[in-house]
Amino acid sequence: MDRLDNTIRPYAWGSPTAIPNLLGVEPTGEPQAEMWMGAHPGAPSRTDRGTLVEVVDAGPEKELGPAAVARFGPRLPFLLKILAAGAPLSLQVHPDLTQAKEGYADEERRGIPVDAPHRNYKDANHKPELICALTEFDGLCGFRDPLEAAGLLDDLGVDSLKPYVDLLHAHPEDAALREVLTAILTADPDEMSRTVAEAAAACDRLGGAYAPYADIAHHYPGDPGVIAAMLLNHVRLQPGEALYLGAGVPHAYLQGLGVEIMANSDNVLRCGLTPKHVDVPELLRIVHFRAGDPGVLRPEASPDGEEVYETPIDEFRLSRYVLLEAGTTHDLTRPAPQILLCTAGSVRAGEHDLAPGRSVFVPAGEKAEVSGTGTLFRATVIA
Repeated sequence: MDRLDNTIRPYAWGSPTAIPNLLGVEPTGEPQAEMWMGAHPGAPSRTDRGTLVEVVDAGPEKELGPAAVARFGPRLPFLLKILAAGAPLSLQVHPDLTQAKEGYADEERRGIPVDAPHRNYKDANHKPELICALTEFDGLCGFRDPLEAAGLLDDLGVDSLKPYVDLLHAHPEDAALREVLTAILTADPDEMSRTVAEAAAACDRLGGAYAPYADIAHHYPGDPGVIAAMLLNHVRLQPGEALYLGAGVPHAYLQGLGVEIMANSDNVLRCGLTPKHVDVPELLRIVHFRAGDPGVLRPEASPDGEEVYETPIDEFRLSRYVLLEAGTTHDLTRPAPQILLCTAGSVRAGEHDLAPGRSVFVPAGEKAEVSGTGTLFRATVIA
């Protein structure tokens, strides 16, 4: 197995302290948002054999296993991250596989450069993802019941929100949600900025359930995403709890430290809370306008101590081991590629000692025995 040297991305919304504290190093004073573990060409992990992209390219079937290559192609199909949100991320949604393939092909056909700021589809893959909390973690996920959203907006006492409140009482519910989100994102920018300012002042005054939206407005003054965020479920995960975010589900992470895993893709359609491009027609084509419970996940324990976060896709499988007895060895050998990540304590993986934030890549079929006391996350595929 290969010890991984991983890149930390300094996005503006990142926490300056959460990842350094996990790694046991001094903060730099700059935001540290995500640590990437995998073979994404944007920031591949490094090993003694070269970057993980180079390692996989040199022998896909040896590194990934024949079954994974046959199913997903000659590339590692997932990207594992440690994510540290110190401020809200953009409100966003991801396409399904068919939409991604069609959207990518269309933009390629129209000659839009892949790095163009108005490009929606960076690749032809979907981007389902799972976030598992390491600390208390706040986020937004999926639409609230429209009547609940109407009550939340109405209690702000902002006259310019009244038309949205009326629309949210209409039927059917999916049409009501679509009409309101469309109205928010296509409103006159100056009028919306004033509405957001009034709503933010009311959120500050009311506190409680409105506190998350006051904080969002502080980071994104005048952004229509502040109002759009109030249409979504607010979720507070406790350590060990997770959210699965499938195609079409609007979401945003607000604050906290977590382990995130996703299909290896960059495809994002933004709804707000961002200075970046928002393609409203394409966004509305992708979003699933269904209200419901966000579905907090808790791991399912197996007899060997593995706790699995069950998801409906095969590009990734995330689980964890809470190791309590230093003398006990667990055999994690699997005919598929794996990344093992320590998040607490001290774990021995093969010949490598892993402190929090340290990780290894395990090629398909390679012996993978772990021991120690601590918490170990295991990322792999179902092939």
